[in-house]
Amino acid sequence: MPGVYPGLVTAVSPASVSLEEAVHAAARRARLAARVLAQTTTADKDRALHAAADALLAAADPVLAANAEDVAAAAADGTPDSVLDRLRLTSDRIDGIASGLRQVAGLPDPVGVTLEGTTLPNGLETRRVSVPLGVVGMIYEARPNVTVDAFGLTLKSGNAVLLRGSSSAARTNAALVDVLRAALVAVGLPADAVQLLSSEDRATVTHLIRARGLVDVVVPRGGAGLISAVVRDATVPTIETGVGNCHVYVDASADLDVAERIVLNAKTRRVSVCNAAETVLIDRAVADAAVPRLVAALEEHDVRVHGDLPGLIPATAADWEQEYLSHDIALAVVDGVDGAIEHIDRYGTGHTEAIVARDVAAARTFTARVDAAAVMVNASTAFTDGEQFGFGAEIGISTQKLHARGPMGLRELTSSKWIVWGDGHVRPS
Repeated sequence: MPGVYPGLVTAVSPASVSLEEAVHAAARRARLAARVLAQTTTADKDRALHAAADALLAAADPVLAANAEDVAAAAADGTPDSVLDRLRLTSDRIDGIASGLRQVAGLPDPVGVTLEGTTLPNGLETRRVSVPLGVVGMIYEARPNVTVDAFGLTLKSGNAVLLRGSSSAARTNAALVDVLRAALVAVGLPADAVQLLSSEDRATVTHLIRARGLVDVVVPRGGAGLISAVVRDATVPTIETGVGNCHVYVDASADLDVAERIVLNAKTRRVSVCNAAETVLIDRAVADAAVPRLVAALEEHDVRVHGDLPGLIPATAADWEQEYLSHDIALAVVDGVDGAIEHIDRYGTGHTEAIVARDVAAARTFTARVDAAAVMVNASTAFTDGEQFGFGAEIGISTQKLHARGPMGLRELTSSKWIVWGDGHVRPS
């Protein structure tokens, strides 16, 4: 279950040692599988992805039955509706997940691409070529679609993946991974390209993120508590996927019809996702017209508006920092684009920020000065998504600045190596 992760590294017990051995054994199997995948042809990887998509559709009923048990158990534990929404699968969602695998199959193979190269004056030929990362550890909460998305992207990029989902989705994840492993075997690829680690004990997370030398990178995807704990305690290199306190700024030059449409889509399309808008900022010059209109539109869609203005739910300091993931949004009036940028600099999480404006100069100022992985101009924050960006799916949305930033697709799951060809060359002393 999503929650607070005060510390993942705990005292060693006999049970923990046994879990560590199990995680390390899985990682060693993954390394063997990764060696096979690194040499697998594009055609064979694509055939496996289509086989997995077919298998998921064929197994929809047992997968949905397992998911129904997870959802019922989570609801009985008092899990918030926003988390239940992330946990729940439907026939349409399974269709979408399978479609995502087919989209990944249709994308160019990111492995073996010559990124740069030259022939040096001494005749040495140098090339930098894209290669898989190796073994990827994926730690995530509630969302079983991540199980399949991570499988599809890591397979196409030649990596093996160790999945550590949450206990709330244990039945669903197990059913999905069984289907995926069987599909791999059916096309002659190693089943251990995808493995599910136990979610019964949090120590499996500890052992995964500290398996340096066995695991090449870990990607935490979930709430702020999980992400910060993994980043803090991991010895394996980590790609940080951040929380989304996303803002929509309505400039004085905005078309209010467009602004209303964008704000509603950004907030209400799906409130439980990280690209949902959590704060709307309104230029003081247009506040008299924009505030009552946008508040009324949001309230008509059952959104509770927090702020310092009369008639709103009184805002506390936490409201400006909050990733609600619910039918709540904060609203503030700011002094133009400079005021909006100042507010975002103070409270934003570097995920996605949007401006609604007809003034090109204001939009350019916003895009140049806002520090975020994605900046939208006259478009909803909901578009920060790997599938929407043409990636087929995403492994997560990175808010860090090294190696990967923004929606992470196939290219972000590769590294590179230099290949140098000579003809008996030796370096002069």
